[in-house]
Amino acid sequence: MTLHERLRSPGPKRILALDGGGIRGALTLGFLEKLEALLRQRHNNPRLLLCDYFDLIGGTSTGSIIATLLAVGKDTAFIKKMYLELGGEIFAQRRGIFGMLSAKFKEDALRAQLKKHLGDRPFGDESLKTGLGIIAKRADTGGTWPLVNHPDMPYFDRNREMPLRNVVRASTAAPTYFLPEKINVGAGEEGAFVDGGVSMANNPALQLFLIATLPAYNIRWATSADQLLVVSVGTGATRSKFKIDDVLDNRLWDWAAAVPNMLMYDANMQNQLILQTLARSPHAQKIDRALGTSVGGLLPEDRALLHYLRYDAPLNEEVMAEIGLPKSLAEIEKLREMSDAENRFELAKIGEKAAAKYVKSEHLPASFDL
Repeated sequence: MTLHERLRSPGPKRILALDGGGIRGALTLGFLEKLEALLRQRHNNPRLLLCDYFDLIGGTSTGSIIATLLAVGKDTAFIKKMYLELGGEIFAQRRGIFGMLSAKFKEDALRAQLKKHLGDRPFGDESLKTGLGIIAKRADTGGTWPLVNHPDMPYFDRNREMPLRNVVRASTAAPTYFLPEKINVGAGEEGAFVDGGVSMANNPALQLFLIATLPAYNIRWATSADQLLVVSVGTGATRSKFKIDDVLDNRLWDWAAAVPNMLMYDANMQNQLILQTLARSPHAQKIDRALGTSVGGLLPEDRALLHYLRYDAPLNEEVMAEIGLPKSLAEIEKLREMSDAENRFELAKIGEKAAAKYVKSEHLPASFDL
């Protein structure tokens, strides 16, 4: 079966969505290792890859790097090794004092690794092992671009020749960290792209669900808790708490630093709230004290539109203690920094511990077995 035949085939479909979060993507890999091991055991196949199980793997920013490597057929051990090595290189390449006026870091190491592992294949190349979704932000028009390699997607024929490595680079071009990426988008038009996290889809799960099901996107996968599975993996989503007097004394630069994280957190929780109200979700996340998990809040269980799983290890004292890695608030604050490469090994350990505690075989219904 060709890739396009697989994407168009009937039957249950499985989506894997990976958040953005800079170097905190190391945490994501712990969950992916656990999922891969669980699925190999379940299918009695020690060589099974996540691209064999999931029909669409999508990501934003750092999640787009991991998603793309999974989609071309890499296993989690390979990706983890590469990621931990690459993370140290990327965030070590600081620009000189004048270059830092536009971006803090050079993208040379990332470009070299993307070239090495993705080559010159175009975004729509059928050598990919499964569906791939990448979220980027087109800065010159302000539009969020969800690029998916399904042949029936609007504009697929126009965008299919975009170099895959450039699309991934675009999704990771976080403003102030890296320079934007210019790409020929087809029909003689060019666009300037930045990190997909500068949108409501830093957590891309809801966006990928809508792409797979809304008639306008023309994929039209069936909706029900036994026909559509969405597994969403985070990078340590967190919300900081400040002293009231400190907030009242904030200056312009304090707000400039704080507001992006506030918006990113709210967008993430809004994604989860909407999906959990529509879904059957045996590992639902608490939204807030008023809403609880709101699972199935809009639909009875027998009419749920999807089976939804959200895995993450929020970087706070309670969760760190729960997974057996207690940390001080100062240690946690350091781990929250998305560009501190020194954190990558500890973040990977947190992902492993959290996955061991939270990811369960019974979360995945038998209806989605291969």
